[in-house]
Amino acid sequence: MIFEQIATGGCQSYLLGCPDTCATALIDPEVSQIDRYLALASRDALRIRFVIDTHTHADHFSAARQVADRLHAKTVMHIRSPAPGIDMRVDDGESIALGKLRLRVMHTPGHTADSMCLVGSDRVFTGDTLLIGGTGRTDLPTGDPVALHASLFDRLLKLDPALKVYPAHDYKGRSHSTIGDELRTNPRLQHSELEAFVRMMKALDLSMPTHLTEALRTNMSGGKTVTQMLAEAAACVPFMSMEELRDRVEAGPQGLVVLDVRERDAYEAGHIPGARLLPRGQLELRVNEELPDPTARIVTCCEFGRISTLAAATLRTMGFQRVAALDGGMKAWKEAGYPTQSGAR
Repeated sequence: MIFEQIATGGCQSYLLGCPDTCATALIDPEVSQIDRYLALASRDALRIRFVIDTHTHADHFSAARQVADRLHAKTVMHIRSPAPGIDMRVDDGESIALGKLRLRVMHTPGHTADSMCLVGSDRVFTGDTLLIGGTGRTDLPTGDPVALHASLFDRLLKLDPALKVYPAHDYKGRSHSTIGDELRTNPRLQHSELEAFVRMMKALDLSMPTHLTEALRTNMSGGKTVTQMLAEAAACVPFMSMEELRDRVEAGPQGLVVLDVRERDAYEAGHIPGARLLPRGQLELRVNEELPDPTARIVTCCEFGRISTLAAATLRTMGFQRVAALDGGMKAWKEAGYPTQSGAR
């Protein structure tokens, strides 16, 4: 069996497949590891045919759609997943074929309504249904402790005790466990009676995931994260260092337009000498009157360097091909002791 486990903090993703055909699947990919997944597939001449999310993640951003688009693979989720544009929706008892290998779908709602486990010949990928020494939480959207109890005690835990358990998360550096080990040592599984289990799950005082709202929004809708938008913008615009811009500003007007895309109050509190004000929210509506020359050399700036990167990318799509973004923001500019002006221009 082709098998690779990729850890990203506490997130675990898996690449597995058939050694005879090199057909593989990528399970629970995380967005910061896209290049690594592609490199692994290229290194071993693998064909990633399926990119699978075991459930709608609330604590990290899925890379399923991006990897699938890059490799012409099919995205796979349970039929109850709310995510749009899934290529193959699967249901309980069906199997995903990877050459001579098969992954059987086991619908295990509880952590989320669309949670599923993938059962192989000697291992099971449990998503967030069963963790090493724990279980998935049930206090997030579509979570249900009664459903989780049934998924665990009536289904998953009745599998072969020797099956290796590979969860979607582990924060203690452990690679895997077994069904038997979890039955013996997992403290949450010692509450096998329904009422006791539900009472225990409802009493858990867990902090909310850092990116809960954004992760659910993007994973459920197929939309883009702020990080993804910034990365895409940064990939299509050049940058100018603060030192370079300072030298050019001090040398006097040389046909360079410094465009401050913050709001007026921030601009008037302190801006780069000679900078023009054009708030990002008004950019598309006022660009023709404020920047009549599409050949002008422009450097955008903002408070931290993020909004200015997005603004520079937008201007480039509108035809301003000599636009760069300041590598940094006004906060760093001021901390460096570079010159500023205050008030209206």
